[in-house]
Amino acid sequence: MTTLSSLTAARAVADAVLYEGYLLYPYRASAGKNQCRWQFGVLGPSGAAEAGAGEAPGLASELLLTHRGAAGLTVRLRCLQLQSREVERVDTAQGFVPVTDLDIDGRQWLSWDEAVEHEVTVTTTTLTAEGGGGTYAVELTGGKDVAELRSGAGELVGRLVRRRWHLTDSVHVTGARVPGVEGVSRLQVGVENTGCPADPGDKLEATRRSFLGAHLLLSCTGGAFVSMTDPPPGLAAAAGGCHQQRCWPVLAGPAGQDDVLLVSPIILEDHPTLAAESPGSLFDSTEIDEILTLRILTMTEQEKAEARATDARAGEIIDRSERLSAQEMAGLHGAMYAPSGAGSPGPSPVTAEGHGPADVPWWDPESDAAVDPATDAVVVAGTRVSRGSLVVLRPGRRADAQDLFLAGQTARVTGVHTDVDGATHVGVVLLDDPAADLHEWYGRYLYFGPDELEPLGTTSAGPDTRRRTET
Repeated sequence: MTTLSSLTAARAVADAVLYEGYLLYPYRASAGKNQCRWQFGVLGPSGAAEAGAGEAPGLASELLLTHRGAAGLTVRLRCLQLQSREVERVDTAQGFVPVTDLDIDGRQWLSWDEAVEHEVTVTTTTLTAEGGGGTYAVELTGGKDVAELRSGAGELVGRLVRRRWHLTDSVHVTGARVPGVEGVSRLQVGVENTGCPADPGDKLEATRRSFLGAHLLLSCTGGAFVSMTDPPPGLAAAAGGCHQQRCWPVLAGPAGQDDVLLVSPIILEDHPTLAAESPGSLFDSTEIDEILTLRILTMTEQEKAEARATDARAGEIIDRSERLSAQEMAGLHGAMYAPSGAGSPGPSPVTAEGHGPADVPWWDPESDAAVDPATDAVVVAGTRVSRGSLVVLRPGRRADAQDLFLAGQTARVTGVHTDVDGATHVGVVLLDDPAADLHEWYGRYLYFGPDELEPLGTTSAGPDTRRRTET
């Protein structure tokens, strides 16, 4: 697999990140939820965040790169640049007059904020054991485009005026050897909006001069990126010393490749992919394709017409939803995937106790009777872990990167659970969580694999939070 192929696969996911939150159902300019857009990767101009009118100007990431000799590093900045689209109507007395909408021969034209997509190759630099990198300026030019709107008879009725605002930022890249670790460099990459609006407190002005959906795509030759989510044991300490600011770095491209890395404003797992069942992006955060597609199909023709007039990408969503076949719709209903990293398990210091006979099928009532989370146990590194045991959380293979924030925290085991495939999951509550008793009473546990736990060898029964029925 070449770097070019890895980049192609990575860009498919990066594009989804770029447009996440760009336009929300029902995809109309008049919808309340579309009055406040640009949710992720917004880098505001200087002073906007302090004035309460915009986002902070930068994002930054630290990551690890292994290389024995000189390594080539290419850094790409990807973002959206706001482009306002203003509809103007011909007025015999005043010339062109701005309006919110204009109907021409039954077609509606709306004023709206679009976006222009950019990918800028910031630098291709060489990293050695002594380091490398530098600071690089990026400039996105502003401009104005005008398109006439004429009736079917050729009469000039109005025009569309599209405006973009000049954007500047600074991208820094530095590399330095990790002390005590041969052949490993710590990279620091970051982006900062260096634009200075005339009025930092003007929210509209701040948005116009912001980088939107900003993220970095890195590729290397002669080296390999290290997973920050699940680093190898020998680099876990070095990875733990890396800091992230408003972003999270993940290995991108096909699984097994380590030459492309995505610095994303959205937390993703390593080697993220787009679901094969999804016919296209719907732009909504945490979108559920089937539900949104069905909702789109219930829209009235007038609502669909407004969505098409709002944005060309909205029109594509409407048209694509209407073209879906029954088979394609059925494919959206549900799919099962093996957990990330699933495969043939290697040697593990984990064994289970209290499980029922292996020849009893999962759907047989006897299977349920053979397990009891309150009394079942699992042996981790030679220590029996069951309800009441104290453990330290060591998340490593989780699909949800949020679990990494719990690393090193002490938890109390609430039960050992076995799923229908025979896998073991340990339910816990955090020992220092003031609401732990309440979570346990409701059954709202955190779940970890046995190999993500470090037994403390002690137990804490905790309060008896089982529900009682008074008679």
